[in-house]
Amino acid sequence: MAEIPRQARAVVIGGGVSGCSVAYHLAKMGWTDVVLLERKQLTSGTTWHAAGLIGQLRGSANMTRLAKYSADLYVKLAAETGVETGMRQVGSISVALTEARHEELLRQATVARIFDVEVHEISPAEAKAKYPHLNIEGVVGAVALPLDGQCDPANIAMALAKGARMRGAQIFEHTRVTAVTKAAGHVTGVDYIGADGEPGHIATDVVVNCGGMWGRDLAEASGVTLPLHACEHFYLVTEPVEGLGHLPVLRVPDECAYYKSDAGKMMVGAFEPKAKPWGMTGWGRAGIRDDFMFDTLPEDWDHFQPILEHAMNRLPLFQTAGIHTFFNGPESFTPDDRYYLGEAPELGGYWVAAGYNSVGIAGSGGAGMALAHWITEGEAPFDLWEVDIRRAQPFQRNRSYLKERVSETLGLLYADHFPYRQVVTSRGVRRSPIHDHLKARGAVFGEVAGWERANWFANDGQEREYQYSWKRQNWFDNQRGEHMAVREGVGFFDMTSFGKIRVEGRDACRFLNRVASAEMDVATGRIVYTMLLNDRGGIEADLTVTRLSETAYLLVVPGATLQRNLAWLRAHVGDDFAVITDMTAAESVLCVMGPKSRALMQRLSPADFSNAAHPFGTAREIEAGMGLARAHRVTYVGELGWELYVSADQTAHVFEAIEAAGADLGLKLCGLHTLDSCRIEKAYRHWGHDITDEDHVLDAGLGFTASRKKPAYIGRDAVLRREEEGVPRRLVQFRLADPEPLLFHNEALVRDGQIIGPVTSGNYGHFLGGAIGMGYVPCKGQSDAEILGSSYEIEVAGQRHKAIASLAPMHDPKSERVRA
Repeated sequence: MAEIPRQARAVVIGGGVSGCSVAYHLAKMGWTDVVLLERKQLTSGTTWHAAGLIGQLRGSANMTRLAKYSADLYVKLAAETGVETGMRQVGSISVALTEARHEELLRQATVARIFDVEVHEISPAEAKAKYPHLNIEGVVGAVALPLDGQCDPANIAMALAKGARMRGAQIFEHTRVTAVTKAAGHVTGVDYIGADGEPGHIATDVVVNCGGMWGRDLAEASGVTLPLHACEHFYLVTEPVEGLGHLPVLRVPDECAYYKSDAGKMMVGAFEPKAKPWGMTGWGRAGIRDDFMFDTLPEDWDHFQPILEHAMNRLPLFQTAGIHTFFNGPESFTPDDRYYLGEAPELGGYWVAAGYNSVGIAGSGGAGMALAHWITEGEAPFDLWEVDIRRAQPFQRNRSYLKERVSETLGLLYADHFPYRQVVTSRGVRRSPIHDHLKARGAVFGEVAGWERANWFANDGQEREYQYSWKRQNWFDNQRGEHMAVREGVGFFDMTSFGKIRVEGRDACRFLNRVASAEMDVATGRIVYTMLLNDRGGIEADLTVTRLSETAYLLVVPGATLQRNLAWLRAHVGDDFAVITDMTAAESVLCVMGPKSRALMQRLSPADFSNAAHPFGTAREIEAGMGLARAHRVTYVGELGWELYVSADQTAHVFEAIEAAGADLGLKLCGLHTLDSCRIEKAYRHWGHDITDEDHVLDAGLGFTASRKKPAYIGRDAVLRREEEGVPRRLVQFRLADPEPLLFHNEALVRDGQIIGPVTSGNYGHFLGGAIGMGYVPCKGQSDAEILGSSYEIEVAGQRHKAIASLAPMHDPKSERVRA
């Protein structure tokens, strides 16, 4: 047996399909001195009992790109390595039993067309023809993806492992990592106990946690947040069924089930709405046994019975076929049903690829490729924010939180993916100081990054909960009332969930000028809208920066991106003397917005709020009620207004004072849905949808935030290059001519009859009288007139609707209302 080396370029922890894929791709990119350590045997955790379904279509272009890469890789692996992977592109069929599910499938078919995945919308009769065993009673419609497939999961992992070895990587089984060592905020190596029982150490700068259901505890030992928790996952396999053959993978999400034919037998697996968490340590739970390897969990027929009853009706063969295996095995899930990829913000050189939520086989090929690029080249190959480890909040590694949340996330894979759907478990962890005030006034809350945020306000006597639909939901008229109050009167928003970062010290100005695209050496009290760009001119963050003093600045970012933004800043501070502090919990943000906001502010405070005394883009301290606040004249809704930054201890008082001051002005409490509908009318960009690290600042129409005068900042050269070459595409605002249809995102943007890409974000423009969307239009060498001269449509669930395009904001294009 080979001796474990004392040094390696990278150490991968975990020998499931994820770890094998990372090792394979690192070796493929030329890192031949890679070591993979597996505590027991390769595939002995979750991989060996995975269902092996390979679906190509995901909810976004880049996630689809990763899934398609996996499918393509698995088709080629057998020829490359000599290990048969069982990969067969048998296709897949998803059937809908409700109109709402059919709408979802039709929207997914539109997404497939945008991302160039072959798709066919089929009738119940056509589904029956493709899948003779299917009982189509109650089936409304279906969608078929002919290039989807299935494989042998363990053999996929073994093929990847062999491919890694062929390129020089070394793999050691029965070798348990006991610690990741570190110094000065960076990984230095791993300690392990070898197969012979002897301890050892490998020095390395790069460690990749592919530990699956062991990943959370392994990460926590290094101070790294990796929120995942195992659940019991069930499937049943029949005895051989005569003449079964190779059938497509069948999904019946309304019955929480999937079906796969394999070796003449039929499998039915479940994604039940309420799952059974398993295996976490602490609070009376013993955790995963040290000798756990190729293990199964106890049968639970009562838990599986509803799935089996549906199966016997949907595929009558289950009424007569004998049961060969009833399987229950553990699998790890995350709080938001998306896996984790990337470098942990807490520790340099500590990388993660874990928490696959039952799509580990389909996801790991692409994820391993993307992570290998990221590690070896210093940046991700494309925007991976959906699965970025930096979206995880530190509190989310709490085991009680995880145990409750994953009981829901397992079932979310097959739940209706309605727009605005809210999670129901593990709620109320992060709350604004006025949470109870808002709740008493009808707030219906949603959750982002653990924050409870008022999404809309119910009227007296109205049910305070969502009634989900693909059409106008039960809060549509509430949103209209809130929206019009902001446009015509005055509205209030609680934006306490904003991330607030204080940067201070001798070199604060120099540091920020180096990483921010706009000029930071401004007068005290000035607010600057700026980008943090990467070397390609892509947008790492969009934010406002307020100069508080000669040596201190406040950076305000979306709550969901706070950890990412903190990590970016800390990674780039270098030798500058600047302290970066998360101040999010210290201050609330109370927003007063609308044409009557000045009148309200003058009642709240003796300060002068005229244009001369408090111009747009400035901040100053004011008296507010009997307390103090810092008033920022800035807006995300496109109206005159102020954001009041109030210390947490005075927040409730200042809110009560705002309410009293606005009583006879018609002050309306507004939620986040209204914030979004107002911002999209003004064509304000939303990071993560309209703009990402993959989108060039000039393409996004945000060139005004990028200084041409500053001598040097990250991304400046890319800005000047793009300016010289001309932009290849532009972000355009659209309004549907028909006021009835709704836009959310990922509808297809159609130019002169051809799909050109997705709608990046959408909401209803109550002031403009129709659904509003944003989207990129390819336009290399084209004038504004040529762009606007085309005919545009937007495809919603297979139906195309005429769309009016605009390069200037449709609402208040000159910002006269904002600066009133």
